[in-house]
Amino acid sequence: MGTYVFRLPDVGEGTAEAEIVAWHVKVGDTIAEDQNLVDVMTDKATVEMTSPVAGKVLAMHGEAGEMAPVGAPLVELEVEGAGNVKGNGASAAKSPTSQTNSPPSPPRSGGEGRGEGVSKSAKTERPPHPGPLPQGGRGGSVSSSSAEFAPAFTTRVANEKPLASPAVRQRAHDLGIELQFVPGTGPAGRISHADLDAYVASGGRTAVSRSGGGHAARDGIEQVKVIGLRRKIAEKMQESKRRIPHYAYVDEVDMTELEDLRAHLNANRKQDQPKLTVLPFLMRALVKVLPDYPQINARYDDEAGVLHRYAPVHIGIATQTANGLIVPVVHHAEALDIWQSAAEVARVSAAARDNKATRDELSGSTITITSLGPLGGLVTTPVINHPEVAIVGPNKIVERPVVREGQVTVRKMMNLSSSFDHRVVDGYDAAEFIQRIKALLEHPALLFME
Repeated sequence: MGTYVFRLPDVGEGTAEAEIVAWHVKVGDTIAEDQNLVDVMTDKATVEMTSPVAGKVLAMHGEAGEMAPVGAPLVELEVEGAGNVKGNGASAAKSPTSQTNSPPSPPRSGGEGRGEGVSKSAKTERPPHPGPLPQGGRGGSVSSSSAEFAPAFTTRVANEKPLASPAVRQRAHDLGIELQFVPGTGPAGRISHADLDAYVASGGRTAVSRSGGGHAARDGIEQVKVIGLRRKIAEKMQESKRRIPHYAYVDEVDMTELEDLRAHLNANRKQDQPKLTVLPFLMRALVKVLPDYPQINARYDDEAGVLHRYAPVHIGIATQTANGLIVPVVHHAEALDIWQSAAEVARVSAAARDNKATRDELSGSTITITSLGPLGGLVTTPVINHPEVAIVGPNKIVERPVVREGQVTVRKMMNLSSSFDHRVVDGYDAAEFIQRIKALLEHPALLFME
């Protein structure tokens, strides 16, 4: 028997390291060739690492959330033959994070594929004393020995009356503490003032509110390690807000005509045509207006001090998935009609939600649309998708009374939110750009005119 050490390979594009997202094996498992060992995340996507050999898992290096450099050992296997390192089943490259006795994080839940995603198996820990300390109580110090050994709650059988003096009962009542849950250290489990002190110091469970509301207090803090895609999102948002001076602009748009047109087109669409939402119309408005505002259809390299203006319009579609926010890209939106735009939005969004989006489908956007659909609210202040310089977000369409030609009438209104990088987009240009978009949406026939 020999030992085979599987090391993190170079997954392409000059990647120097990758994050361990989820383990799919544990120490002692017998695995087959090509079986998935671990998922790792690069800057672009999650990649499955499969075993090139069959064998038995001897050791695993690293936990979910840790970074592993290319070439670092990930898994050690006992294999038939000589293996690829010297020794007979011995660990070849032990590291401080090598897992030899403890089980790894559980594998991801079903439905997560090769696309950009994150394991839902982040370890959670609870503090030894859940919840904040109740306020109040007797003055003086708490008995260290009682506080150290008293559990956070006891497990008396139901309806068993705890033993305590009238003074202890009155004090427990004043503190809002249910004696049923307080462990007693006296004879026959009798509860003393010291036991109450220890219970308070441990952050023990309080009784139902004495105010008459009948609501029980909740205790406990869950610690969830931020890893994988969730960590990438956090880093991206932090970088965008830190580096980009956001300029927000919001205007209301009368969507009555567009909504009537959209309903008519959907009612008469062909069987192979997708259902139209607002997004394809907004995309068509963008591709018609952006040529006049090249500084908005751009990516800003602030380190080099270079603004890259793009002739093609590659629109990012902010998509909420089970694993977090992902922005797949509709490339060359300027070459698509309204139906093709709708189909492409549906395709790339589905790929993102199913974790099947390719690297190309997740990169290269020059401007982004973000929409919360029916949850759109009145106004949003969207965060720019760095290194882009603009993002547009339609909000919820609602019927509102509007004054038109001196008469009050009900119209379908929507606020259109936007954010711009104020370093390269002046406020006047941003406002004028949105006004041009507004005009096209309010008179949708213009979208189909050259």
